[in-house]
Amino acid sequence: MTQELTDLRNSILAGKYEDALAIVDELEGMSKQAILRNIQSFLRVLLIHLIKNQIEQRLTNSWVASIRNALVEIKKINLKENKK
Repeated sequence: MTQELTDLRNSILAGKYEDALAIVDELEGMSKQAILRNIQSFLRVLLIHLIKNQIEQRLTNSWVASIRNALVEIKKINLKENKK
């Protein structure tokens, strides 16, 4: 990402605004992919514990904590993205 920021700066300074906009679009895409990977990670944890609960017909304190944490983190990511 450092190289992209350097290229962005150089494009702006050189007046190559179309190149700069293309770099901004690329960075935005990279950011969205990172957000999706983060949500996917929390969803994986959430689903694993929900499946365990269904199979074993019990819920441990650690599973409850993991489920709660996954839900809170997904909600935080969504709220953060909706503010943009």
